Amino acid sequence: MKPILFNTENVRALLDGRKTVTRRAVKPQPEPDYAAVRGMYRDSNGRLCAICHSCAGGIHAVYPPCDRGDILWVRETWNCLPIPEPLRGTSKTYRYKADGAEPEDKWRSPYHMPRDAARIFLRVTGVRVERLRDMTLADVLMEGIKETDEYEKTWDRWHQTWNHTIKPADLPTYGWEANPWVWVIAFERISREETTHDE
Repeated sequence: MKPILFNTENVRALLDGRKTVTRRAVKPQPEPDYAAVRGMYRDSNGRLCAICHSCAGGIHAVYPPCDRGDILWVRETWNCLPIPEPLRGTSKTYRYKADGAEPEDKWRSPYHMPRDAARIFLRVTGVRVERLRDMTLADVLMEGIKETDEYEKTWDRWHQTWNHTIKPADLPTYGWEANPWVWVIAFERISREETTHDE
């Protein structure tokens, strides 16, 4: 089982059942003069990979963060309610920013979320590689973006959502305008009980 981080907006889309795919930048990106990542393959050890031409100075395999069948547990912004002394040793009570709850203390970073606090679990159903701007409107909707009456507004919302996940300093490499190569990871939501069955 592997962790995967989502921001609050994406967690709400997961909970609503609107988000069934996520895109993650291929790192490192191919050099601009070549800009080629070819297909999906299995290496000699059976690991899923793509062939990256002139990527970080050579031609080699780049590996996605997960493979079909992998179970992912979602890291999100969270907090843990303090447990009174007489109840120490009992189950902890967690709160999540995506629910609109107010924490007893400040929110904690998803990066520090322990696995036992996870409430959302995903099974990977497919992985492919493509350029970010090869997306269609249907792809945007599967990313959890709510469709508006105006086509351009829906796309603008997606552009902002994507760029918001990228550090400002990395926008020239991984932002929407840069059109980076990305891993496209499709998934289905499963219960906690199913994760123990699949392990």
